[in-house]
Amino acid sequence: MRVLLVEDDVQLGGYLKKALGEMGAVVDVAEDGREGLLMAAGEEYDLLLLDRMLPQVDGLTILRTLRASGVRTPVLILSALGDVDDRVEGLRAGGDDYLVKPPVFSELQARIEALMRRASPAEAASTRLRLGDLEMDLLGREVTRAGERIQLQPREFRLLEYLLQHAGQVVTRTMLLEHVWDYHFDPQTNVIDVHVSRLRGKIDKGFAYPLLHTVRGAGYVLRVPEAADVPDEIN
Repeated sequence: MRVLLVEDDVQLGGYLKKALGEMGAVVDVAEDGREGLLMAAGEEYDLLLLDRMLPQVDGLTILRTLRASGVRTPVLILSALGDVDDRVEGLRAGGDDYLVKPPVFSELQARIEALMRRASPAEAASTRLRLGDLEMDLLGREVTRAGERIQLQPREFRLLEYLLQHAGQVVTRTMLLEHVWDYHFDPQTNVIDVHVSRLRGKIDKGFAYPLLHTVRGAGYVLRVPEAADVPDEIN
């Protein structure tokens, strides 16, 4: 899930970005209304979290401008303005939900999940990733294989999510470092191998067939073997 947070309170913005990241969201932050409007209009997001009182361009102006230009991204307004009239104004301007600041994160999470459930069938389907008997629920943060729930650490969850998004493709260590760890350094570091080994032990051990394979000299691939005999180049 890709989220744009438009919030000029740096402390609150940092807290929300960290908390949403732990949910598995990729979060971009804009600290003023002009930047937020440009980002919301120019990029594809699954959700917009929007403050009302912003420098340069206020939140409701952003919202009305987006809706007038045909942008249908779900918008959850976060604002210190919590009177009934304020909430009604925000919803009538095009907001999909309204939450008074400071938010309780469990409620914010529940409201985000509700907004995602209201998405179109194609968008809703994208919140679940499947390969063979392995399934990942991105909103519920659950992984199961053959109906058995698998407990993953946050980094393992992100690693598996990326591999599922690229199922059947060889994923290099450099790709994993950049997209799962946000690192840009020597891909020979063993941090990848350690986490892949732990993940393999959780999603493959004790099940009918392996899904996570090492491609020598290249990286890793998540796939269902076509036959019981796996090719020699794959471990």
